[in-house]
Amino acid sequence: MKFLDQAKIYVRSGDGGAGCLSFRREKFIEFGGPDGGDGGRGGDVWIECVDGLNTLIDYRYQQHFKAKKGGFGMGANRAGAKGDDVVLRVPAGTEVLDEDDETVLADLTEVGQKVRLLSGGNGGFGNAHFKTSTNQAPRRANPGLPGEERWIWLRLKLIADAGLVGLPNAGKSTFLAATTAAKPKVADYPFTTLHPGLGVVKVDGREFVLADIPGLIEGAHEGVGLGDRFLAHIERCRVLLHLVDGTSEHAGQTYKTVRAELEAYGHELAEKPEIVALSKIDSLDEETLKTQLARLQRAAKKKPLALSAQSGEGVREALRALMAIIDEGRAEEVAKEVAEPWRP
Repeated sequence: MKFLDQAKIYVRSGDGGAGCLSFRREKFIEFGGPDGGDGGRGGDVWIECVDGLNTLIDYRYQQHFKAKKGGFGMGANRAGAKGDDVVLRVPAGTEVLDEDDETVLADLTEVGQKVRLLSGGNGGFGNAHFKTSTNQAPRRANPGLPGEERWIWLRLKLIADAGLVGLPNAGKSTFLAATTAAKPKVADYPFTTLHPGLGVVKVDGREFVLADIPGLIEGAHEGVGLGDRFLAHIERCRVLLHLVDGTSEHAGQTYKTVRAELEAYGHELAEKPEIVALSKIDSLDEETLKTQLARLQRAAKKKPLALSAQSGEGVREALRALMAIIDEGRAEEVAKEVAEPWRP
């Protein structure tokens, strides 16, 4: 299945049905009078977060979604039927944005969430509605109100506890494959990862979700390489694991390059808790390792971890460091829920 994390679609709610202009005319019925029913309400447009989806590929081949119109009113005081609704089913983590691609209309993060995007038009009144003591034969019926329409953006942001960042070939996919059951593509050339990937990590009897995104290079925020659009998939992460290739020319400069792209992207990504690690240490001799760790520590202003996903050295320590920050974030959320009780 092709991974699609962004789609632009057109949605329209249904028009209301017209009211009916009708009179009861039957033999031997002395007082007939108006009996035109009201029109039915147009269908609404809903968006629902469902289980079993992990991409927006359904909206690649169909971009127009229109709810049904309400039924017309009829004689004998019969009201028109309500138009059928349209329900857009999306995976967890989907944001709904207005056509300007900035205004957030809805953010669906949990399965079962359902939001009405557009309301259907009200049905028109039939002439029975306008009957009064002074106007007992009204010849007036209202048309239904038109529905609403708009273009919207659907943007998927993966929901993960921790995210991997770094330059291409920093060892992110190897780390994901070594710590989870995921099977990302691993090869000795840049940009082997073309789409974000998820894996479930188990450490000390607990679990968390780890996200891997395509590598960043200098100028990614300007569209160089694969750009920085995939950074949206780690916006929801509690912590970032920044892998720096130990075989690079200068670990400190490599670190600063990625940090500059995170800051240029914005969305408070650069303020997230970060664990810095020097990867591929199995390929370094002792002197080079010491030099690269010192360079990285000066650039990051914190002591980096040293690991090798290939040999497993230092991997468990990195996972435990991630788990500690994730546990802290979860505890803060629970405390916030207790402090702010649910209100109907």
